[in-house]
Amino acid sequence: MFDQYYGFSGRPFQLTPDPNFYFESITHRKALSYLGYGMAQGEGFIVITGEIGSGKSTMVAHLMRKVDPEQMTVGQVVTSNLDGSELVHLVAQSFGLDVAGQDKASALGAIETFLHEEARDGRRCLLVVDEAQNLSFEALEELRMMSNFQLGSHPLLQQLLLGQPEFKQTLAQHDRLEQLRQRVIAAHHLTAMEVQEVAPYIEHRLSLVNWKGYPSFDPKIFPKIHDASGGIPRRVNQIATRLLLMGAVEQRSQIDCAMLDQVVEEMARDSRSEEAQERKPAFSRPAIDLSSTSAPPRAPTPAPAPAPAPKQGSSPPRPNDDEMSDLRAAIATLSRAIEGSPRTDGDLAKRVEALETRLEEQEQSVRYLLQLLIEWLDKDGRQKAA
Repeated sequence: MFDQYYGFSGRPFQLTPDPNFYFESITHRKALSYLGYGMAQGEGFIVITGEIGSGKSTMVAHLMRKVDPEQMTVGQVVTSNLDGSELVHLVAQSFGLDVAGQDKASALGAIETFLHEEARDGRRCLLVVDEAQNLSFEALEELRMMSNFQLGSHPLLQQLLLGQPEFKQTLAQHDRLEQLRQRVIAAHHLTAMEVQEVAPYIEHRLSLVNWKGYPSFDPKIFPKIHDASGGIPRRVNQIATRLLLMGAVEQRSQIDCAMLDQVVEEMARDSRSEEAQERKPAFSRPAIDLSSTSAPPRAPTPAPAPAPAPKQGSSPPRPNDDEMSDLRAAIATLSRAIEGSPRTDGDLAKRVEALETRLEEQEQSVRYLLQLLIEWLDKDGRQKAA
């Protein structure tokens, strides 16, 4: 929306990594220096860590653009919580090897054969493993074992591990990772951008989508954006996107500090709402006690108001399937008890009748409430918003 209003040729602050928008901050420049040194060694592990949204994946995508495929073959893996065997198969697939249905030993053999062939053709191999904090010890040990592949004295595989701060801590403190630690030849932790880098970062991304100074930005807003985002690029992107959206809605030609205050408050409110929703306990239905053969006394249920007729073309609302199924199952159980009992003294029949009445009343109540909700959503454009 705002990109059309302001005449941009694309989305300047998208959250997915895009090497076209790579911005070389001070910390990214240092990381690239360590990467360059490590890759020149041609062996061992290079480790880059940083907060979520600090630009690890964007930086590596930018680096991969500079790789000559005639000189280096790159396999890339984004990990979830994999065991050793699963990781081995994923590594093989990242290099284009078909190992489906093979055991771990066969998959490792296929990887080693591939690495030998690449070395004979004069190409080095690099494995990039993203989200390394998700790896189990077993999976990390498999990566270490793969670093042993050699052709004579020539190492066949170098690995770049990208992870969040907890991976840095795990690697430094885990007593079973000493052998892997000894093979790390370069490491860097991406920090936040400096306060003076926020303005050049925002203007750099805007310039790539044909920004010509419209809208303009109040110079006082950039330090405040740094404070609100902590200098993390992805958080800056989130804030900038909301600012531009507000600017387009309100037809602003300048993005100012008052708008930023509103955006920060909205984001804080959204965050509190999400946290409250996560803490909210699941709705629990009171259990139906079937141990008694007589219906417990209960206050009379007022008959619900008749439900308004459904709108033209709308589907009739449905009651809660789980709740209705529970009641029907209870009725069926009691009915079978009556049929199989040598006596029908009327108590069980009364219980069944009471449950049937309750079922009918509950179905009417649910239909009525759902119909009211549909009517409410149809008013004033709420249905589109929902």
